[in-house]
Amino acid sequence: MKLNLGCGKQPREGWVNLDACDLPGVDVVCQWGREPLPFGDDTVEEARAEHVLEHLAEALPAMQELWRVAAPGALFTVTVPHGGSDGAWENPTHVRPYFPDSFQFFGQPYYWREDYGYQGDWQVRTVTLAVAEQHLAPGGRFAKAPLEFVVQELRERRNLVLELRAVLEAVKPPRLPLLGLQEGYETRIAPARIA
Repeated sequence: MKLNLGCGKQPREGWVNLDACDLPGVDVVCQWGREPLPFGDDTVEEARAEHVLEHLAEALPAMQELWRVAAPGALFTVTVPHGGSDGAWENPTHVRPYFPDSFQFFGQPYYWREDYGYQGDWQVRTVTLAVAEQHLAPGGRFAKAPLEFVVQELRERRNLVLELRAVLEAVKPPRLPLLGLQEGYETRIAPARIA
């Protein structure tokens, strides 16, 4: 099964479209993060949530529940506004910002010194920084700059990265919460799809 979480007014054909509201095209009405997902363990092969996670007050229970229904190795693609963009803060329904390393905390190795009872385990594979297109165009700020320079600039300046797209993989059985098990991820840069 492919699960489209928080589809809103943009359901996807061939996916199970889930939303908290009963809108046209919604297959399952459920408040992800507030109630259990109505699917069996290990039944979801792929999931996506586009501009949903930043609206959830309790991200850890939501991610743990998604992990429960995810098959081993299932991929979850999540898109959120970058925490250093106005888009992360202007919408009054956004409850928390996300940054490139935020997704690491959905994996067990990041709880080596603290325990919040979170049981899910996701490994971040890639994080794509969606940059305002004019900065990537020929003659733009980052047109010929090395990746390391671009990443540093994007960490220090607001409104250069407009959104983040992370691909996470369900790790089953879960890893131990050990610092030595932490892994990095590939950083990519792409033109932003939103204005």
